[in-house]
Amino acid sequence: QEVLGEDKLMAILKERELKIYWGTATTGKPHVAYFVPMSKIADFLKAGCEVTILFADLHAYLDNMKAPWELLELRTRYYENVIKAMLESIGVPLEKLKFVRGTDYQLSKEYTLDVYRLSSVVTQHDAKKAGAEVVKQVEHPLLSGLLYPGLQALDEEYLKVDAQFGGVDQRKIFTFAEKYLPSLGYAKRVHLMNPMVPGLTGSKMSSSEEDSKIDLLDRKEDVKKKLKKAFCEPGNVENNGVLSFIKHVLFPLKSEFVVLREEKWGGNKTYTAYEALEKDFAEQVVHPGDLKNSVEVALNKLLDPIREKFNSPELKKLTNAAYPNPSKAKPAEKGTKNSEPENVVPSRLDIRVGKVISVEKHPDADSLYVEKIDVGEPEPRTVVSGLVQFVPKEQLQDRLVVLLCNLKPQKMRGVESQGMVLCASSVGEPRQVEPLDPPAGCCAGERVYVEGYEGGEPDDELKPKKKVFEKLQADFRISEDCVAQWKQKNFLTKLGRVSCKSLKGGSIS
Repeated sequence: QEVLGEDKLMAILKERELKIYWGTATTGKPHVAYFVPMSKIADFLKAGCEVTILFADLHAYLDNMKAPWELLELRTRYYENVIKAMLESIGVPLEKLKFVRGTDYQLSKEYTLDVYRLSSVVTQHDAKKAGAEVVKQVEHPLLSGLLYPGLQALDEEYLKVDAQFGGVDQRKIFTFAEKYLPSLGYAKRVHLMNPMVPGLTGSKMSSSEEDSKIDLLDRKEDVKKKLKKAFCEPGNVENNGVLSFIKHVLFPLKSEFVVLREEKWGGNKTYTAYEALEKDFAEQVVHPGDLKNSVEVALNKLLDPIREKFNSPELKKLTNAAYPNPSKAKPAEKGTKNSEPENVVPSRLDIRVGKVISVEKHPDADSLYVEKIDVGEPEPRTVVSGLVQFVPKEQLQDRLVVLLCNLKPQKMRGVESQGMVLCASSVGEPRQVEPLDPPAGCCAGERVYVEGYEGGEPDDELKPKKKVFEKLQADFRISEDCVAQWKQKNFLTKLGRVSCKSLKGGSIS
């Protein structure tokens, strides 16, 4: 998408082949968007470049401890195996690649001294700005996150490369490296950037947002389920993760894309140019359902060899050890008490942004209303509530709300309610209630999470007897600046904090 230092790149190529590196922090599981850099690495190799892949294990720890120290080794081994499997699935010869771990050289005396030298010339402002798109942003950042961009800059020197390749979200770190490496007497490098693939919910595909991404080891039924829920509005080509995946992954790998459809709808059609497919989708010649089905088939062909490789007992064991499921406590043997208490954490709640698309009076209850709420699924959810007592019906229509989606559905006066709108409530009388407000710009279906608990998997359904929501709800509060919190950690979407209008110090129910 962008190149910084093209003149230097051309000058090097007149003398020899380019030495380039791509790095990845070993945090959450790699997902299908990783095929974008992988396909470009294949291009670099075909062009004769010397390519190094860096498994940035130390960076993973520095980024707000996304990878606990005790799991670093396991996650790095997982990344090494899964990325090699990805490259093999698209036909990249591994013998032409060099694989390096960050801790192989980043703990050396020379590197450590350079970190200190760099910290003596870099301002806190520049360090924070450089990591803004990459390092997890919190209100009171840790020093480790401020060190992160400096380490990435020094990697260019210690890996002895001419260029660094990464996503366009790395641009601020790349310009940071260009500014500060010369101050240590090191050369400015070339930087090449690939585009970021929108996730299935319409924003950046992220390891920490489960609904936005397809994991490389997802089962075929999971791929089908996630694609079925993906944002793919008829005729809308903006922030369309399904179309973007075709553009940035499937077309570069295959040079064509086949839309599969029944004969009565015109039969299969092969596209050799992405622009023609996008035009047909915009004009609604191609139906979203056919597009999703076709991507599902193509994607499973890419994932099958990776799934097969990770079906071995050794790699299954590695995967489970590197990414233990925090939400599933080990069940007790029959007749014995479980000595380990159940892990009740906010990531077990499936909380999403919803858009109210209709509000109707309950047929059998004067104080209840039936709302249809879009949460990014093919069909809207039916929710029964008494919200209209506090918010006028016309103000609820088309409003964005925050919905708890994995409560067990229950009938309320004969109408099944499939979720609960989370609201702030005042303390004391008269009782006031305000729906929680997602940040402006959110889309229906976006996940809401608690700061620090982005990576966990929500339960499929909260069991009423376990009272998981009730235990967590005891620590839900509205802060003095009207932000929704659990144990003083903010409710967030990828666009920022969840809040309410005015009920400071209130509870959340």
